[in-house]
Amino acid sequence: MGRTLVFGDIHGGLRALEQLLERVNPQPEDTLIFLGDYVDGWSESAQVIAFLIDLYEKHNCIFIKGNHDLWCGRWLSLGATNPVWEENGGRATIKSYIGTGLLSSQAHKSFFENLKDYHLDDQNRLFIHAGYTSIHGVAKEVYESNYYFDRTLWEMAITTDKMIAKDSKLFPKRLLLYKEIYVGHTPTTNYDSDKPMQGCNVWNIDTGAGFSGKLSCIDIDTKEFWQSDTVQSLYPDERGRN
Repeated sequence: MGRTLVFGDIHGGLRALEQLLERVNPQPEDTLIFLGDYVDGWSESAQVIAFLIDLYEKHNCIFIKGNHDLWCGRWLSLGATNPVWEENGGRATIKSYIGTGLLSSQAHKSFFENLKDYHLDDQNRLFIHAGYTSIHGVAKEVYESNYYFDRTLWEMAITTDKMIAKDSKLFPKRLLLYKEIYVGHTPTTNYDSDKPMQGCNVWNIDTGAGFSGKLSCIDIDTKEFWQSDTVQSLYPDERGRN
């Protein structure tokens, strides 16, 4: 039986992704789950998507949609942009698509269109970019945008951890629905850590690759994890999203 390997936010750092995969050495029987935010930050967003499309042909990959992927997908399919996206890495993505000539690629448009809002495996483990707010779970979420933008799930998990017993009536009901939850979206570097973090049954795999941190991957069964070098060191002439 293969490993289930979960990858954090890439943000256009193809060199970090290639380096990390060399260290992880995924096998044909492994399942690779990517938590979203493939673009916006470093200079190779279009190249990251091309790489992932090729990776899908060789491995069992599951791609989750992040908020940056939502913005980029809308731009590719509709030509729609917005100042928030441009100021948060979008300009670098636009430049990479124009520079590579991939702007009109149907394969890239299809990649963004087919991203999953979340994935739930056969052991009741949830994989989602950001979070959800419904006490009835992701399938009952009223606002789809929470899948891509919510931070309250992670903030609640790290605040609750070690403070409220699981059998207490005060324990958040959202966290009781799943065996484990894997998220990205909120960099662990915000909490002075460049490694994956755990709060209750929630694991955060976004270790700040878009900023000053590293790109990470975790084996969800053993909790062994691998990391790239700091992405800034792989793009010394760029600032990423810093």
